[in-house]
Amino acid sequence: MAFYRSAEPVRTYYVYNAALSFLFALSFTLSAVYYVRDAGLNPLQMVLVGTVLELSCFLFEIPTGIVADLYSRRLSLVIGFVLIGAGFLLQALVPAFLAILAAQVLWGIGFTFTSGADQAWITDEIGTERAAGVFVRAQQFELGGTLVGTVAAGVLGLISLPLPMILSGAGMVLLGLVLHVVMREQNFHRTPREERETFRQMADTFRSGLHAARRRPVVRTLVIISLVAGLSSEAFDRLWSVKLLTFTFPTVFGTSDPAVWFTIFALAGTLLSLGTSLTLTRFVPGLLKSSHPTGVLATLALLQVVGVTTFALVGNLWFALAALWLRTVADTVRMPIESAWLNRHVESRSRATVISIVSQANAIGQVAGGPPLGALGRTSLRAALLTSGLILAPITALYLRLGTRRTADTESVPS
Repeated sequence: MAFYRSAEPVRTYYVYNAALSFLFALSFTLSAVYYVRDAGLNPLQMVLVGTVLELSCFLFEIPTGIVADLYSRRLSLVIGFVLIGAGFLLQALVPAFLAILAAQVLWGIGFTFTSGADQAWITDEIGTERAAGVFVRAQQFELGGTLVGTVAAGVLGLISLPLPMILSGAGMVLLGLVLHVVMREQNFHRTPREERETFRQMADTFRSGLHAARRRPVVRTLVIISLVAGLSSEAFDRLWSVKLLTFTFPTVFGTSDPAVWFTIFALAGTLLSLGTSLTLTRFVPGLLKSSHPTGVLATLALLQVVGVTTFALVGNLWFALAALWLRTVADTVRMPIESAWLNRHVESRSRATVISIVSQANAIGQVAGGPPLGALGRTSLRAALLTSGLILAPITALYLRLGTRRTADTESVPS
């Protein structure tokens, strides 16, 4: 077949990100409503669902990152999406706490196979210099996919809350199979069979990733930032929806169904994020591709703190939404800038592993911070959300401190 593994890498990466974001939006837009209404989860159980997910990520992030570095980025992605799809299908078909926990294990392991592998793949194929612009552009494709997926979730959710998750799970499996067929991998060199079936080779790759994290201030600081962000994010990501469900929603289109309103909320947040990303790309492209973007990252981190703490304190639905969207926009703009920055400071042979180490630090933070804040949330939802925001405060200082350094680590690392 002429098209077999012949797709152009950048176009493949854009379509892949759009499709992935569509499927995630299809599953996640109404998942919180599903957890509360259909499965009957309380605030602590909501957080424990996320904790089990992050614990799975913590335990499997490094081994799966090593697979992507030693065997194949493409193979790692295919395995990951099949497992993610299976997890989505399980939690949609069995609305019970234990089944939902098992689903988190499945799709959490699947996510670790994809984490870092896609960024490492495209960086290998096109080089580190082109990757910065591609990451920013891909973010916009992601937001476009999210918009379509959010609308689809809202429409399907009016029929049945689990339906969008079922279709998302099936779509994830299909995405993995399509990537197996079309995704080319020309600049990745697989470790010879006689070498890759040894633990020593895996240990060497892991040590290379740890060495980069210790030796390079940018990588080391991003690991710490990822840990702090994880301490805060698990509780907030699970409890913001619980707070919104305490408000009385106005009637729109003849209904006040939370499925409709959560769709509207998600659409508004995505449109704001997309508009901000496009505006920054058009008017300050050099800032987004800066070799040392500490100033803009510190500003975005501060905006996240303001958004989370304001959301925790206000008692008005519209003020709460404004704060939530501020946090969402700041985080959306931050991600591609930070990803490109990290990739410039890591060698190709350990790139997926280093990215996995950063992700693992976030998982450690979520596992450590989620349950205590979830338990606090059973007593005071406001206190749990406020604490989540205050934990984020040191990140701004960490970015600014890194910006004062002038070391060899500011040099780009060749791929």
